[in-house]
Amino acid sequence: MTTQTTHALQPQFRLEQKRRITGSFPGPKSVALNERRSAVVAKGVASGVPVYVADADGGIVHDVDGNSFIDLGSGIAVTSVGASDPAVVAAVREQVEHFTHTCFMVTPYEGYIAVAEKLAELTPGDFEKRTVLFNSGAEAVENAVKVARVATGRTAVVAFDHAYHGRTNLTMALTAKSLPYKGGPAGNFGPFASEVYRVPMSYPFREENPSISGAEAARRAITMMEKQIGVESLAGIIIEPIQGEGGFIVPAEGFLPTLAEWARENGVVFIADEVQSGFCRTGEWFAVNHEGVVPDLITMAKGIAGGMPLSAVTGRADLLDAVHPGGLGGTYGGNPVACAAALAAIDTMTDLDLSARARRIEEIVVARLRKLQSETGIIGEVRGRGAMLAIEFVMPGSKEPNPVATKAIAAACLEEGVIILTCGTYGNVVRLLPPLVIGEELLNDGLDVLEAAIRAVK
Repeated sequence: MTTQTTHALQPQFRLEQKRRITGSFPGPKSVALNERRSAVVAKGVASGVPVYVADADGGIVHDVDGNSFIDLGSGIAVTSVGASDPAVVAAVREQVEHFTHTCFMVTPYEGYIAVAEKLAELTPGDFEKRTVLFNSGAEAVENAVKVARVATGRTAVVAFDHAYHGRTNLTMALTAKSLPYKGGPAGNFGPFASEVYRVPMSYPFREENPSISGAEAARRAITMMEKQIGVESLAGIIIEPIQGEGGFIVPAEGFLPTLAEWARENGVVFIADEVQSGFCRTGEWFAVNHEGVVPDLITMAKGIAGGMPLSAVTGRADLLDAVHPGGLGGTYGGNPVACAAALAAIDTMTDLDLSARARRIEEIVVARLRKLQSETGIIGEVRGRGAMLAIEFVMPGSKEPNPVATKAIAAACLEEGVIILTCGTYGNVVRLLPPLVIGEELLNDGLDVLEAAIRAVK
């Protein structure tokens, strides 16, 4: 007799999981929508793809002109369970039939509590935990910093080179990259929040000393914190376990544990920003799990709710409960519809074992890209974990960033019906964030297109 496990469950899709470009690109309906957009939408809001979506499911996006694109971006790691997961759709539908909003700070509801219970279960650490819910990743980061400052009575916060933490005033200060997040040709968004300091990241591919270990790179950062800031002033360290916008940088093994241990010994709050890397994306529920790191606070968003706007801060009860009643919250934070979506999305992640699916995606993608790296002269490094993978492009025979090739490759993929995203401090990284439910046949089709685009670069 065969015992069936949850690993045997398969995603269910409404739309055919096939790539298809049927006509001109972009099509006439997308062109018309873009004309309407230009008359009413602020120019500061940019879109990487010049087509407008009509439907999306699994690993496929349909545009208004009948084209079908392979989605290797997931709305920047948001639609990990697909853009219309049946469980999420059903949960949202059921919730909106009862109420769409009451404000948890006025008349609370069970969904908020249920999400907090689930996050206490899923996040690392066996200590007593508390959670507060918000709308966006930046909001979660802002509030994690607020908590750290109140709980420690200190004010300084450390972020890292190549970091991205958001677009609000404080999170812009934490973010390393200037253009377009902190300013541009039209002017600067500053002045930014004070008492934010930056120290070196472990970036193995670009270390001046290639032999430096993760622990040594951490001690380099620790020395700067001790000498230039002072432990007595430092409220918290915030770090993406795998940096996102900075280029999907995976720090050398030992970097994160060494920082976390030092923070614990010195009463500094260690904040893991898992906004992009969380919820099975890297092959574990959270990226810190790969090295057994237990943060004091963890910030989450993106993949948490199947595309609905929700974010969270979860962590040590003594830290979060240090804030006075009324000191945390927001009108829409923990919206009941978003909470219903999150509970359903987490169930789908569990039922389909999306951590294992992320690891399988890594096996497929990395094997193909490493082979391509050895056969071409423009791939400096293939890196990442799970379904959070990156290709850093360089000038042949060097480590000089090659943003021109990166942009050309992304454009060529789009012309063939494959959506990929770029990133990196130097604009020279293609990042791959497929939905974790994507089928292997569709994934390989997308990789065929990507490979052809890379080989075509002269």
